[in-house]
Amino acid sequence: MSFTLAIVGRPNVGKSTLFNRLVGKRLALVDDTPGVTRDLREGAARLGDLRFTVIDTAGLEDATDDSLEGRMRRLTERAVEMADVCLFVIDARAGVTPVDEIFADILRKRSGHVILAANKAEGAAAEPGVYEAWGLGLGDPVQISAEHGEGMNELYARLMPLSDGFAARTEAEAPEIDVAIDEDADPDGETVPAYAAPTPERPLQVAVVGRPNAGKSTLINTILGEERLLTGPEAGITRDAISLALDWDGLPVRLFDTAGMRKKARVQHKLEKLSVSDGLRAVKFAEVVVVLLDAAIPFEQQDLRIADLAEREGRAVVVAVNKWDIEEDRQGKLRALKEAFDRLLPQLRGAPLVTVSARTGKGLDRLRLAVQKAHEVWNRRIPTAQLNRWLAGMIEQHPPPAPGGRRIKLRYMTQAKTRPPGFVVMCSHPDKMPESYRRYLVGGLRTDFDMPGTPIRLHLRSQSGANPYKARKTPGPSRLRKHL
Repeated sequence: MSFTLAIVGRPNVGKSTLFNRLVGKRLALVDDTPGVTRDLREGAARLGDLRFTVIDTAGLEDATDDSLEGRMRRLTERAVEMADVCLFVIDARAGVTPVDEIFADILRKRSGHVILAANKAEGAAAEPGVYEAWGLGLGDPVQISAEHGEGMNELYARLMPLSDGFAARTEAEAPEIDVAIDEDADPDGETVPAYAAPTPERPLQVAVVGRPNAGKSTLINTILGEERLLTGPEAGITRDAISLALDWDGLPVRLFDTAGMRKKARVQHKLEKLSVSDGLRAVKFAEVVVVLLDAAIPFEQQDLRIADLAEREGRAVVVAVNKWDIEEDRQGKLRALKEAFDRLLPQLRGAPLVTVSARTGKGLDRLRLAVQKAHEVWNRRIPTAQLNRWLAGMIEQHPPPAPGGRRIKLRYMTQAKTRPPGFVVMCSHPDKMPESYRRYLVGGLRTDFDMPGTPIRLHLRSQSGANPYKARKTPGPSRLRKHL
C-alpha cells in the first residue's frame, strides 16, 4: 500500500458507500440514518492500478465535549492526522452547509493533502451544490456518485500524482537489508511442521463477541495500547464489525470488534439488526472466538446462545470474564464460574476460562496464551494408526450397544479434516448408534488427545461395498498343481 486515504465529512454524505465502492466489498454498514459509522474502519482499496489503504470515519459533528458525538469527532480528527490524503466528501444535492465550512477550515490546517469530493452528483439537481463547493477554497471538486460508481476516473486522476510522490518517498526511506546465505544449510532437510503458526501474511483471526457493554472495545484498545476504538458508558456504541491487524506479543492476529448481541426479541431497530448480522458474519470468518462476559452478570441466556453459536459454527472458543478488577471474592467467584461453565456449556467442556480486566490490562497475557493454545488444538491432526489403537481400547473398555440383538461393530477410524477436528468411523448400522455412545467417543477424544474446548465433529458411516476377499477361494493342492 503506497499511501493512506481518510474519507471524512459530516454525517450521511455517503462516506461508507464510497468506502465499500473502493474496497470492492460491503464491509461498512450503510443506512439512511445519520451517524451509522462510529469507529474507524480500514480496508485495502483498489482504484485502477492504485493500491492504498482507505479509512472510513465517523461523521464530523460540531461537538467538542465528552459526549458520544464529541468522542466520535476526536477519533475522526485522529484519522486525519494519521492519513496521507484526506478526501473531504460533501452532499452535492444539499449544497455546502455551515458545518462543511467549519470542517473545511480544520482540514486546511491539519492535512497536507485534501481532495474535495461532491457526492450524489448525478443529475441536474446537484449542479448548484457543485458550484457552491468552489467557495470552500479546496480547489476543483471531484464530482462523484459513490452509489453508482460515477466519477471514479476523475478521482483516480487526482490520486495518481500523489501516489507517485508517496511511492518515491517510501522507496527513499526504506532501509537496506543484507541477506545472509548459509551455504552449509541443507535445503532438502526441511520438515513440514504439523501446526502452521500464524504469520503476518496469514494472521490468526480472532473475533471478540458478547452482550452490549461487556467491554469488547475497551479490551481491544488495551491490547493495541491506544484508543483506536470508540468506548464509553453507553451500551451499544459499536455498530460495525471492525477488524484490526496487530502483533500481539509476537503473535500475528487480526482482531474483530463486534456489536453487542442482545436477545432477538429485543432487536427491533433495522440498524441494530444490521449490526448483529455483521457480528455474526465476523464469527463465521474467525478462527478463534473470544466470548467476553461481564463478571457481575456472567452466563446469562444470551451469553450461552453466543457461545453455542460459535461452537455450532465450528470455531475454537475462549471464554473471558471481564471487569475482574472490581470483584471482591475472586476465589469463590472463580469456583462458581467454572461450575456454571461445565454445567451450562457441556459442548465446550474444557474450553479456556480466563479472567481479565480490560480497563487495567490484567490477565491479557493469559488470554493471549489461551487464544494461541485454542488455535493449535483447532488445527490438531492425529495419525490414523494412533486413532485405531485408541478406538480398540475404547471398545474394550465400553463395547457399543446391540440394538435388536445385533451388536454394532466399529471397524475403522480416521481423521478427515481439521479446523475443527473432524473424524469418521466406519461401522455397521450407523443409524442405530445411540447419541450417548457418540458422546462417549467425543469425550474420550477430548481427554486422551488433549483437545479441550474445541468443537469435535464425529461422523459414523457404513462400510461401502462388499468384502473384496469374500468371494475368493483358497486354492487347494490340485488347483495349485495346475498353476505350477
